Amino acid sequence: MDVEKVIALVSAAGIELTHRRRTSSDDGWSLSFANGAELAISDDGKINASGKGSDAVLDLLGLRASGT
Repeated sequence: MDVEKVIALVSAAGIELTHRRRTSSDDGWSLSFANGAELAISDDGKINASGKGSDAVLDLLGLRASGT
């Protein structure tokens, strides 16, 4: 999934993006949201989520049911 699309969908739901940076290996983006969710989005579109708000963000993106 594209990082800009993720930011747009989550922000539209009222969850503020608090930090956006390239990963240390420069192969994707690391996003932090005000609800405590942390997402790592690789340049090939794979998403890894962590943090207390990650379930809510994954639900918004339609990814939690698939185990992503």
